[in-house]
Amino acid sequence: MSTKRSSAAEPEPGVPWLTPPEERAWRAYRRMTTAVQAHTARDLAELGLSEPDYEVLSTLSEHTDATSTLREQAAKMQWSRSRLSRHATRMEARGLIRRAPDPADGRGCLLILTDDGLATLKEAAPAHLASVRRHFIEHLSTQDLAALNRIADKLSAVGGDADEEPA
Repeated sequence: MSTKRSSAAEPEPGVPWLTPPEERAWRAYRRMTTAVQAHTARDLAELGLSEPDYEVLSTLSEHTDATSTLREQAAKMQWSRSRLSRHATRMEARGLIRRAPDPADGRGCLLILTDDGLATLKEAAPAHLASVRRHFIEHLSTQDLAALNRIADKLSAVGGDADEEPA
């Protein structure tokens, strides 16, 4: 048995290595998402919010009654229910949301945007949107945005069940 490690120059049999264009695209995607998320997360942190905080607040605000089930919110965020439940506990302690039993599901709960949560969102939204524009939108043409939207729609449909806990 050889102790020599495999490298990209010596692919293991049966491993479908990326072609050079595929690898460039994958690495570019990773650099892009890392950079944009780092910039927008830093700007949100200055406002006292995390990206998940903002996502929970903004999606709850889009519901006419500012309420969503934990199950629906977890699916939207592609998080497990237990992960979102732990995060919701921290947001609830800060007064941004509150929880209530879900009348349609005895084991579930509702996430409800509080007045303080709505006020926090309204205060943060202009700066967050300026950050998104500065670090993302302003760097792309109308054609780039349309292509990215088509790609994102395709890739968003790929994947497993967000409610599965990692092994």
